[in-house]
Amino acid sequence: MDYRVPLTLMPQAAGGYTVTSPLLPELVTEGDSMSEALENAKDAFAAVVELYEDLGRSLPQYDRA
Repeated sequence: MDYRVPLTLMPQAAGGYTVTSPLLPELVTEGDSMSEALENAKDAFAAVVELYEDLGRSLPQYDRA
């Protein structure tokens, strides 16, 4: 199943990027480069999906309209 999630990448003063999602506040990760941060976001998303499943919660719907 494909699931699209809005992400925010914030450059850090010391270098690297922090990734968050306004749709999933539990999704927080970082990386030394933009590509590493986005790759880590995939792992963070998988962890959030597992958390939601453990809690019996449905993932919120993302309406890009």
